[in-house]
Amino acid sequence: MIKLDSKIPEGNISEKWTNHKFNMKLVNPANKRKFEIIVVGTGLAGASAAASLGALGYNVKAFTYHDSGRRAHSIAAQGGINAAKNYQNDGDSVYRLFYDTVKGGDFRAREANVHRLAEVSNNIIDQCVAQGVPFAREYGGLLDNRSFGGAQVSRTFYARGQTGQQLLLGAISALNMQIGKGSVDLLTRREMLELVVIDGVAKGIICRNLVTGEIEKYSAHAVVLATGGYSNVFFLSTNAMNCNATAAWRAHKKGAAFANPCYTQIHPTCLPLHGESQSKLALMSESLRNDGRIWVPKKKGETRGANDIPEEERDYYLERKYPSFGNLSPRDISSRSAKEVCDEGRGVNGGEAVYLDFSDAINRLGENVIKERYGNLFEIYETITGENPYKVPMKIYPAPHYTMGGLWVDYNLQSTIPGLFVLGEANFSDHGANRLGASALMQGLADGYFVAPYTVSNYLASEKPDKADTAHAEFNSNEKELKDTIKKLLSINGSKTVDEIHKKLGRIMWNGVGMARNEKGLKEAINEIKELREEFWKDVNVVGQDADINQTLERAGRVADYLELGELMAVDALDRKESCGGHFREEYQTEEGEALRNDEEYAYAAAWEFEETGKWKLHKEQLEFENVKLATRSYK
Repeated sequence: MIKLDSKIPEGNISEKWTNHKFNMKLVNPANKRKFEIIVVGTGLAGASAAASLGALGYNVKAFTYHDSGRRAHSIAAQGGINAAKNYQNDGDSVYRLFYDTVKGGDFRAREANVHRLAEVSNNIIDQCVAQGVPFAREYGGLLDNRSFGGAQVSRTFYARGQTGQQLLLGAISALNMQIGKGSVDLLTRREMLELVVIDGVAKGIICRNLVTGEIEKYSAHAVVLATGGYSNVFFLSTNAMNCNATAAWRAHKKGAAFANPCYTQIHPTCLPLHGESQSKLALMSESLRNDGRIWVPKKKGETRGANDIPEEERDYYLERKYPSFGNLSPRDISSRSAKEVCDEGRGVNGGEAVYLDFSDAINRLGENVIKERYGNLFEIYETITGENPYKVPMKIYPAPHYTMGGLWVDYNLQSTIPGLFVLGEANFSDHGANRLGASALMQGLADGYFVAPYTVSNYLASEKPDKADTAHAEFNSNEKELKDTIKKLLSINGSKTVDEIHKKLGRIMWNGVGMARNEKGLKEAINEIKELREEFWKDVNVVGQDADINQTLERAGRVADYLELGELMAVDALDRKESCGGHFREEYQTEEGEALRNDEEYAYAAAWEFEETGKWKLHKEQLEFENVKLATRSYK
């Protein structure tokens, strides 16, 4: 039986984290080397956590299914990272970043966690500059900032259109230093397939060696998951194809509550789908909305080229509907607005695409300035589409991107399983029902550099956990179950490929649990997912063998988990009878088509406890708003 205890410290919100750090128990430097910590994932959250814990003196084992830690998907985050430095002197502050994040999440985030995130944001920039991250600078040498969706100040630090890559290289350099010193052992090409829980406490993991197929057992005093989100449940998303939810989902089935799974973000600036054979969707950074204007023709079924449509026949719909924020309206609002105009038949050539036009900015600033700001993004666009965005407006359309839901964690980032900590996108903690742009990199590095090193140490000092032997009966039984599942997958020998079933699931999820949901569609989706799950276990065809490289087997295990997670996403969306942020129920909207929250009944985080496949128990963490007044979210 799960009991939620958020462990939010007492006191003024601006002092909670400072006081909490002081009151935590510490591990003597000489004793730190006696503890072993497992970190799964080497993206920004995982690499920074492993590097920081290693630098403290702990023995860390870091795991990645890549051949190098630097291949983690954080590398693909392009636009920037938020921090409340107020270098522009435009009115930013820690409190304003806190407020914008709570409001951006449609008042469905835990205040204390969000304020801590805003507090440590400034430390992140200092840390990354010290590592040599080449942030853009103004003529005088000061770090430059640009604006981003959901904010009216410029607080986003960036390195052209490759911020995530540069930040990850900084974190990986810190990680490599600790590997060189011997405090971190990096194990590549390993996929975590099981969390080992003994007497209710996380004690280790079981991995599959993706090169040899060998099942490997690892024990530690604490386990840290930093394994990203679950957008690939939609099959087509902006995530890399290998991104998956298996590590978090297997932990969920061992007792870690899964919170707010229905909170998924559809990113407004992605390239439109161009064919049935497509395996992923390409993301164009939201930073482009600083200088690009979004529009569609006013007339339905317009077939003329963009440059042939005169100004008076264009609808700059975001500027029209949300004059205060315009093209920098938050992602959920911008995405839904794009869907609305396309559903009206006013998309590009009547289809599912809108224009992102830079002609005004080029005329005002010059092509060289735009090239300096976004050159590599324009190159990517032209490589993929064959069109020159300096001459013709980009075509964009929303696509699944980020997941605000994840494993439930308390203020210490510990899950409902003692000893299991969850960082970055894998947890639910900071973004509520919608994430502001440039906040993912901020949260991942905040968790890894500035939160987990304190809270994991406090756990080790307070609980003094024992390390289990990998010969323990629980390790052995978990290993046997895992091998049996692999044998079962390989023995079905059906007629459907893994990708066929994953594509079917993706269509169900997009149609029923996508940008807009309703009761009828969600109930249909739940039934369809159950039927598809039965079909998978009866008729999937997993070729090859287990004692070798077998990417089909890898994908099969991940899709098996998606077939369970997808159902929970629909169950959570059906249960939440309101609209908020990225969760838009068509039955609950204002006369103007905006999200209609129900604060009296749904101001809580929904934490689901796994009971058996297809059955969960709901636990509610009531959200208290003492520093930000609950209000109808408006960007007009």
